[in-house]
Amino acid sequence: MTEQERTPFVASCPNCGERTETETPNEVIAFYRRHRALTGHDVEWEIVDDESVRKTTEGADLKAVVLELGEDYEDGVPLGLVTAAMGEQGRTVGETLDDLRELRMTGHVWEPKDDHVSAF
Repeated sequence: MTEQERTPFVASCPNCGERTETETPNEVIAFYRRHRALTGHDVEWEIVDDESVRKTTEGADLKAVVLELGEDYEDGVPLGLVTAAMGEQGRTVGETLDDLRELRMTGHVWEPKDDHVSAF
């Protein structure tokens, strides 16, 4: 597969090797949810080919990442992009979603539409 043909979003399970290649980052969220429900395993990002993720501040906390990515998305940042940005910092999809839930419960982020978040 050439560089031009490469799928922009790839994630996999480190426990069993199950893998998904998608065109949109939120498809990885759907993969994670199905895989977690069936196996109890988490999912890690392998490839993220998205300019907005490359712009995020390395080492930034989750809320800062949502704020920075949110500059490019009026209706909220896709969860897949948030988890991808945190994946660059070594966080799994499940860990990031758990942290986002905590931020939602404390009023730091909200969900303007399904599977998209914005920060205050």
